[in-house]
Amino acid sequence: MPGRCLYVAEWIARPVAEVYEYSRDPAHLALWAQGLGSSIENVDGHWFMDSPGGRIEVSFAAENPYGVLDQQVTSSAGEVVHVPMRVIPDGDGCEIVFTVQRMPGMTDAELARDAGLVAADLATLKGLLESVATPR
Repeated sequence: MPGRCLYVAEWIARPVAEVYEYSRDPAHLALWAQGLGSSIENVDGHWFMDSPGGRIEVSFAAENPYGVLDQQVTSSAGEVVHVPMRVIPDGDGCEIVFTVQRMPGMTDAELARDAGLVAADLATLKGLLESVATPR
């Protein structure tokens, strides 16, 4: 059985500061994290998404100089999941790393499926950020 976590990474040919700023903006989340949800809205300073499992609230780590992009996802039932994510300088670009955590009772196949969804989301983020113009 794999460990409790899988690490999914994508190298992006853009400056670390640009990737960090774009990725930490909640308004952009639905453009690249379609595995999480299809739309996002700000309601009185709180960010909500419609996810495959229902409406969720997503909160983000405070701006920081370390590339920490952690998120906290709260389901409509009140279940809270911490989502570790980092952007790390690497040469002329950077690597974005997402930790997929095994939830209680999760099978190897379910963990692998979640990691695949995250890999697809990070590939979408890479495509957006490496396009000719920085997406808005």
